[in-house]
Amino acid sequence: MCTSIAMKTDDFYFGRTMDLAYEFNEHVVLTPRKYPFAFRKAGTLPEHYAMLGIAAIVNGYPLYADAVNEKGLCIAGLNFPNSAYYPPQEDAQRDNVSPFELIPWLLGKCASVVEAQILLAHTHLIAIPFSKQIPLTPLHWHIADAESSIVLEVTREGIQVYDNSVQVMTNEPSFGFQMTNLCQYMNLTAKCPQNCFTERVNLQPFGHGLGSFGLPGDFSPGSRFVKAAYLNLNSICDRDEQSSIAQCFHLLDSVAIVKGSVVTPEDECNVTTYSCCMSAGKGIYYYKTYGNNQLTAVDMHRENLEGSTLREFSMVQSQQIAWAN
Repeated sequence: MCTSIAMKTDDFYFGRTMDLAYEFNEHVVLTPRKYPFAFRKAGTLPEHYAMLGIAAIVNGYPLYADAVNEKGLCIAGLNFPNSAYYPPQEDAQRDNVSPFELIPWLLGKCASVVEAQILLAHTHLIAIPFSKQIPLTPLHWHIADAESSIVLEVTREGIQVYDNSVQVMTNEPSFGFQMTNLCQYMNLTAKCPQNCFTERVNLQPFGHGLGSFGLPGDFSPGSRFVKAAYLNLNSICDRDEQSSIAQCFHLLDSVAIVKGSVVTPEDECNVTTYSCCMSAGKGIYYYKTYGNNQLTAVDMHRENLEGSTLREFSMVQSQQIAWAN
């Protein structure tokens, strides 16, 4: 479970919720330009665009869940457990890349969604796990910049790249279904609703918000998709950085999972372990955790982007309070 949102005001912002029943030793990780990425089948990338996001560092390698690069291209991997399929066979005509390598593969080489689409046309995702202890995670990916937004899915039918005009993504079923499902909610409006029920009775709304009556409120992927799309497409906020960041987190909070509201088959509580908002043009990664509502920010441009060593920032998990007295 997870939800991602792309949002544009004067700048471009990309956010996501990470919904899990556990933590994965995640940190905010900056990968500078000269950290050498060694891909299992696609050679080595000794120099690349710098990137910043959430990752677990294993054996010196950043396993990114989401990130933004210095050019403003953003990616998030979201759970896709029933449909994701990575073929075991190599493709001699394309670059063979494991799913755990996809984020550095694209962010290291591409400055835009257009460039990412060109690279993806020559990329074959192959079933190579990071290690025996860390198997592949079934994912699909939301890729966005200030100009466009796409979804990448790899299933038994092959690679599908969808134009993401609603700028949001969740989980199962596939993105094509999620877009078709939106047609069932065409009657929703942020404005005062009109009486379409009958001309014979003068029905009047008894309160504000009745135009969105029927907007889903549960935590299923389809419902979160509809709710996030409706709120994102109707979003109004001031266009400065602080207002935009606040709005992005309000959108994410609308689909955040409260502990106890979703219990897995293993009898574990699924929660929104963290929410983040990337200010893509400025290279700033904002986040908050389930235990800490206060925002924490990491600015890649305050670091040495010409370095070769990963920079790791521990996440603030305990509640931070700004006392007024």
